[in-house]
Amino acid sequence: MAVWDSAEQRGRSPYSRPWLAEVLSALDVRLRRRQAVFEYTRNSACVFRLDIASSSRSLALRDGTRVNAGQRIGRLHFWNEQIPPMPINGATIGWARQMQRAIDISLRELARYLASRPELADLAAICGEAPSGTRAQSEQLGRIMARYGFEAFAEPAHLPIGRQLHRFGENIFISLLVFANNPSALRSDTLWRVRLPLYLSRRELEREFG
Repeated sequence: MAVWDSAEQRGRSPYSRPWLAEVLSALDVRLRRRQAVFEYTRNSACVFRLDIASSSRSLALRDGTRVNAGQRIGRLHFWNEQIPPMPINGATIGWARQMQRAIDISLRELARYLASRPELADLAAICGEAPSGTRAQSEQLGRIMARYGFEAFAEPAHLPIGRQLHRFGENIFISLLVFANNPSALRSDTLWRVRLPLYLSRRELEREFG
């Protein structure tokens, strides 16, 4: 479905710096194991992984679903190896359509997985933190994910210093991953990206993708 020829298709390594990609991949595996992040499907088009965590906040979603602080929720993580590589000249209509299709498939696989796991019946919502560089980008991202039923919630105005340092460390790691795997997607604001908390109710997931 892609409209560009990737490095892999041209007979070269799909990574711009294979040695760095290998090192970061090993570190990524260790971090996922620590956080108990797992693949909930074998579908090669899926762009998300999942872990089960406790909600850090209480909130109410539009369909009436309430999430209480400490309640179990599902958290989505990007499956970096399966995200379509961005073309050298930046995002194109073809790339955007490929990502839209991948997200749709990923959520359908998630709905199928959760329906098959009675031990996860108490999960009322799915969440994710999408990184973005500016307020305008956050608003645009929020509008895109709203098409899939996600709702955006603003972060607290002032994060604890420990959380800020953790966030900066994440941004460094994300920047290195992008640099090693998809350098055309690297931007000058990558190190200073903020997070846009997004929530999708279990009810909406099942209604739209079940």
